[in-house]
Amino acid sequence: MPDLSQYFPITDPTLIFFVVLLIILFAPIIMGRLRIPHLIGMVLAGIIVGKYGLNILNRDDSFELFGHVGLYYIMFLAGLEMDLEGLKKNRVRVGFFGILTFVLPFLLTFWSSNVLLNLSIPASLMLGCMMASNTLIAYPIVGRYGLQRHTASTLSVGSSMISLFLALVVLAAIVNSTSGTGGIFWLLFLAKIIAFCIIMILLIPRLVRWFLRKYSDSVMQFIFVLSILFFSAALSGYIGLEGIFGAFFAGLVLNRFIPKISPLMNRIEFIGNALFIPYFLIGVGMLINIRLLFHGGAVLMIMICLVVFGTLGKALAAYGTTAFFRMPRLGGDLMFGLTSAHAAGAIAIVMVGIELETSPGQTLLNNAVLNGVVLMILCTCIISSVVTENSARKIRLREKETPTIHNVGDDEKFLVAVKYPEYADNLMSLAMLMRNPRLNRGLIALNVVYDDVNALKNQQEGRRLLEHIKDYCSAADVQVQTQVRLATNIANGIKHAFREYQASEIIMGLHFHPEVTKSFWGQFTQSLYNGLNRQIIIARIKQPLNTLRKIIVAVPSRAEYEPGFNRWLERLTRMARNLDCRIEFHGRNESLELIREFIVNRHPNTRAEYVEMKHWNELPELASSIKDDHIFVVVTARQGTISYKNALERLPQEIEQHFNGRSIMIVYPDQYGESMEHMTFAQPQHTEERSAYDWIKDKISRLRR
Repeated sequence: MPDLSQYFPITDPTLIFFVVLLIILFAPIIMGRLRIPHLIGMVLAGIIVGKYGLNILNRDDSFELFGHVGLYYIMFLAGLEMDLEGLKKNRVRVGFFGILTFVLPFLLTFWSSNVLLNLSIPASLMLGCMMASNTLIAYPIVGRYGLQRHTASTLSVGSSMISLFLALVVLAAIVNSTSGTGGIFWLLFLAKIIAFCIIMILLIPRLVRWFLRKYSDSVMQFIFVLSILFFSAALSGYIGLEGIFGAFFAGLVLNRFIPKISPLMNRIEFIGNALFIPYFLIGVGMLINIRLLFHGGAVLMIMICLVVFGTLGKALAAYGTTAFFRMPRLGGDLMFGLTSAHAAGAIAIVMVGIELETSPGQTLLNNAVLNGVVLMILCTCIISSVVTENSARKIRLREKETPTIHNVGDDEKFLVAVKYPEYADNLMSLAMLMRNPRLNRGLIALNVVYDDVNALKNQQEGRRLLEHIKDYCSAADVQVQTQVRLATNIANGIKHAFREYQASEIIMGLHFHPEVTKSFWGQFTQSLYNGLNRQIIIARIKQPLNTLRKIIVAVPSRAEYEPGFNRWLERLTRMARNLDCRIEFHGRNESLELIREFIVNRHPNTRAEYVEMKHWNELPELASSIKDDHIFVVVTARQGTISYKNALERLPQEIEQHFNGRSIMIVYPDQYGESMEHMTFAQPQHTEERSAYDWIKDKISRLRR
């Protein structure tokens, strides 16, 4: 038999990376067949291939690098996907759970370490800090079940940051008492925290908004986001709060700039889940030495005390919070699962104790404690993954069993009419923000060209544009159907495609090329909205949608009587939720009351405001309150409908005069009746942009001059 031991452990970086990729590829397949959470599979694979297992891989510097990146990524995604509005509304529960999930494990672990393990008070305090904090190692499971915005997830993530912060402060106090630096340390520590908050809260958002407005390249935006992540982690480590705290804080800062449904978010999640996070989990597994369980009782005793009393404290905190606030039991299961794991953060804290000298040649913690902590990490990771997986599955199944109210717009199928390449991405992003991801329906991108002598050339340009749109939508994991259509009349071409695809609404750009036509609506828009009775959204977007801070909506009186009232309200509210920005409605009190009721019942976490607008003539006054990072939405109406008023005829002039240079959106809601192609003599066949009365009025005013 040939001796294969000479080839192991593998030290070549290329082969190490190859083996890691094989583990990432096959571990989920094997664990799926065994009905074991994938995260545990990564850790177990690390144990097997590490030096304490079959010694196949050498734990080189790549595991150190990717391990830190993976841990930061988990915390960053937790902050990035957190429901900030839900966090604000649950701030009392988050604070209660955060303090409880710190105090109970801290006290129980301190007592067991001091009384049962006979460790010194400083050493027991350090182990208490370690078990009071936790790592959201099971958070990817929550993401896989789509429960990132569930109340239990919000409480778990928020409380994890509170407990981590308190643990790091106590750890700093222990180190300070040992080194004896006194009050100078605390003054410097406080000054660093204040400087960190100023940079992250005041400066970084302005920098992010400027960069996203100026540069639209997907690679540049991704690199920029990662730069912010690691800058925040490094800055946090410098002030003594560990990089994981800074990574989470960076996620909170960037939360509202990166919508959940966007190509940028898809890239961030893909890279993390495909490479960095699995690399981190495998690296954690390579640190674990199972053989230590069979070599002496000291290590085993330390592991048992940490697992039992630390996990008991986390369980008491989770179920105590759910009982106190009368939350569902499954929510407590999920909270316990998410907050019970300990990983690299525990290693970091115990390494501080290993390196901290209390006397010459004597450190605060010894190697037996280190080995016990490493084994504790394996046990708590298994407990956390299993509990989180089971509770998340039960929550999702219970939601499916619970009867739900018929959602508004279950027939939704967006048709996006695109023509100009510089406008296409924004229109597709708008459709993604408004669509319902649970319906999992794709978008339709349509390019209509005139059937004339330039038809062949225009078709080729249209196909190139639609290929770009396919790439753009696939980056956000959104399906899209495309069609280049020949037509002698653009409006008819769009209407025919609308019927063929059985679309529910149209999104299109507002004409902005004066050399084509001087008309505000362009060449065919009026014909289109007069020829269809379904919702049409016309948008002029001057900056990236993810940099918007407020949506201002002007609602005409009697808009609630239109059949499309709920549809446009659902779309705008969904857009505000995905962008995590405020939405402000201006209209009559009767309309605002119904809007408020709709939002409270269907989207309670939306940051909505309601301002009375007694008369439509107040519309120009809104111009002074609209800033560059706002979008102004006008809900208008077709002539002859319930909410139509003569003042709407002045809309083009008012927009050009008062809202020039601003991002605007004009909504034509659904109307009653069949297709408006089957009209009677009493119905308007065509509406000019400017009435004859306006033309006469302009002539008279010129003569007076």
